Amino acid sequence: MSFGLTNAPAFFMYMMNSVFMNELDKFVVVFIDDILIYSKNEKEHEEHLRIVLTRLREHKLYAKFSKCAFWLKEVGCSNRKQPETVTEIRSFLGLAGYYRRFIKDFSKIAKPMTSLTKKNAKFVWGPKCEDGFRELKKLLTTAPVLAQPDVTKPFDVYCDAFGQGLGCVLMQEGRVIAYASRQLRKHEANYPTHDLELAAVVHALKIWRHYLAGQHLSYLHRPQEPQIHLHTARIKH
Repeated sequence: MSFGLTNAPAFFMYMMNSVFMNELDKFVVVFIDDILIYSKNEKEHEEHLRIVLTRLREHKLYAKFSKCAFWLKEVGCSNRKQPETVTEIRSFLGLAGYYRRFIKDFSKIAKPMTSLTKKNAKFVWGPKCEDGFRELKKLLTTAPVLAQPDVTKPFDVYCDAFGQGLGCVLMQEGRVIAYASRQLRKHEANYPTHDLELAAVVHALKIWRHYLAGQHLSYLHRPQEPQIHLHTARIKH
């Protein structure tokens, strides 16, 4: 992987999903470089652990022993309190941002908090910030109904632009694979509608290029409009 590659986390996540394709959602959950193995009993867990470690060895991937925990009965989860400083807001949004592909309209929900991190912004934690904070915590602790991508099959991409940002959905065979969204940049607030719609297309192609830049025919949709065919990341009507 080239140094400075902007989509390094997404590319690594794609690789890990490919490595554990047969085990995902059966007894393995992977997030970037974190691997969770769950089982119904100790005998089953022993077999699952052997499979995962063997898979890592086969692909020449290494786990640091000091960072591993084995035979846990439960895994704890911290209950994050309301941020009280800009630094804490950035910390929370940074952590939540790792899971933004699982959350529909992530940027829209986070916008009240994001506005507090801007230069010279006055720190006022209002009702909108509190609502967004609580909503993100709720969504982060709720199991997402998403499917694992199958790189051997074509993808569907749905894009749209709204008053405050861009939203995209990656789908496959009618099932949601991931969500993507971002707020409009300052200069984009002056864009005409068709330019904003195209910006949503570009955003989708950039963030999911590790899926869409292959040889599989994909489809791009906008609400109530004909689909645009995509082939190896080239757009043609």
